[in-house]
Amino acid sequence: MSDTNKTWRDRRLAVTRRMRELAMIAKGLASSKHPVLAHIIPMRRCNLACTYCNEFDDVSKPVSIDVMLGRIDKLADLGTTIVTISGGEPLLHPELYDIVARVRKRGMLAGMITNGYLLVADRIKRLNAAGLDHMQISIDNVNPDDVSKKSLKVLDRKLQLLGEHADFHVNINSVVGGGIRNPDDALVVARRAVELGFTSTVGIIHDGTGQVRPLGAKEREIYNQIKLMEKSSYSQFNGFQEAIADGKPNAWKCRAGGRYLYICEDGLVHYCSQRRGYPGIPLLDYTKADLRREYLTEKGCAPYCTVSCVHQTSLFDKWRDPQTIKSKVTEATVHQDPHPLVQIDNQR
Repeated sequence: MSDTNKTWRDRRLAVTRRMRELAMIAKGLASSKHPVLAHIIPMRRCNLACTYCNEFDDVSKPVSIDVMLGRIDKLADLGTTIVTISGGEPLLHPELYDIVARVRKRGMLAGMITNGYLLVADRIKRLNAAGLDHMQISIDNVNPDDVSKKSLKVLDRKLQLLGEHADFHVNINSVVGGGIRNPDDALVVARRAVELGFTSTVGIIHDGTGQVRPLGAKEREIYNQIKLMEKSSYSQFNGFQEAIADGKPNAWKCRAGGRYLYICEDGLVHYCSQRRGYPGIPLLDYTKADLRREYLTEKGCAPYCTVSCVHQTSLFDKWRDPQTIKSKVTEATVHQDPHPLVQIDNQR
């Protein structure tokens, strides 16, 4: 395909995708009785072992395809509009393409979060054929270190392959904050993402104790520069990060368990990746009543939450329905969590 034909094809696909996204937004604004976004885990195992991550192991087997398709169908029956496939590393699942295709067949937007290591041209083309809408890759540094191997040096060729072959939207997330040795790396990553035609977002990483710390002057400068690159990104609604950058709490209504669902490999519904255990109900048993209860439940961990996708999903209902039920998850449990939240992820 010539460069001109590919450009026109990319534009046509982008317009079609945007129309489906606008329909999703309209549906979310019109009714609060369905999930906007669900994260689902088909594979807990990962091919990397980043020291800050608490969302992987190196032994789990893939969830069987029949079970995964049943969970996708249940999400569709609940009225979910977006399903993001995560992990672990989802590209390790041998039938990932069938999962993506089922999401699209049931009329939902299909997204994926991957470390990108296993991407090759053929896999990208198969994801195109399955109908993937969005992919996010988080890149933590320019050169790999003992904290993270998700480096631009290793992944740049993978990004080039995505630029050449991907029909879906690609977002590259970089990070600043505690534990990042070279803050300038985030800006290098963001500029490379934009150069390749992708969107770019920035997250804030915690320090080694899992605590939010205000950004230093240099980090804040880099953070502000990258934020200016986000204007065309589907993840641009992240104003809550300003308070986090200053080490301050946010006042908001977390709708996790109602408008946002996190489904682990065991098929249980949780508030999010960092609050696994609540409500802990099997997805196949989850009802409209469960959605409504959690929608109206105030979460004690919300003020210092850094999970971008939950914040963004909850924007649909910022202006309506006060939360009148108290959750078992309190601010105290945030600090007692043996697996503290470490990184913002712009789709998680």
